[in-house]
Amino acid sequence: MDISELVLYKSILVLGFMLLLFASERKWPAAQRPDVIATSRRLGKNLSLWLCNSALSPLIVLPITLFAVNQSAATWRTVWPGDGWGIALDILLLDLWIYWWHRANHRLPLLWRFHRVHHLDQWLDVTSAVRFHFGEVVLSALVRGAVILLIGFPLLSVILFESLVLAVAGFHHSNIRLPANLEKWLSWVIVTPSIHWVHHHIDQRDTDSNYGAIFSFWDRLFASRSDKVREPAMPIGVDQAKDEGLWSLLLIPFRR
Repeated sequence: MDISELVLYKSILVLGFMLLLFASERKWPAAQRPDVIATSRRLGKNLSLWLCNSALSPLIVLPITLFAVNQSAATWRTVWPGDGWGIALDILLLDLWIYWWHRANHRLPLLWRFHRVHHLDQWLDVTSAVRFHFGEVVLSALVRGAVILLIGFPLLSVILFESLVLAVAGFHHSNIRLPANLEKWLSWVIVTPSIHWVHHHIDQRDTDSNYGAIFSFWDRLFASRSDKVREPAMPIGVDQAKDEGLWSLLLIPFRR
């Protein structure tokens, strides 16, 4: 299977899962959306940002990834096996990287200028998972490329990881109602909506917590897990700020 087929299958599977979540959260919502949030306008902004980043993927993100994979000396990757266990370890290490990258996006002012666009969303659903500024996507691709060069991750592991990150991000941003016991058990291993909604709480102390992307245990391990319990009426967004129009969102990182 060549690279184009891998990317195509990944895109089809992830898009199908996102559409399933989109329908499910409207059928079984965990919280009712406030009337003050205009659904069509908000969805238009989120999907426009996603389309912009989707166009960047074959032009910038994929070439950076392929260059890193092809140029890597695979120094560290040769230490562990190349079978299924090796791929599982690859995904674990890539998720550890994205945990610290996400944490850096909240701690470093330059990175927060771009990441803030994601947090200005005043409601959460599956479309929030693809609402990112193109600058953050490019910066993330560059840093990830350096990580791939250093460790020597194979392309299959990177694509599998991307698929899992997108699927789980769609899940934990979604407004889907889950049985309490199911979410409780899932939360010990993966990031669930109740965990990540706290990360989008308007209270900055909660925003600067719960950084996990796929696995939830990084936050427990590195003491960044919030004790806050998700509430249906929990206000979402950035304190003392409101969401803006599409063009304003694109310009936010470049304004003083």
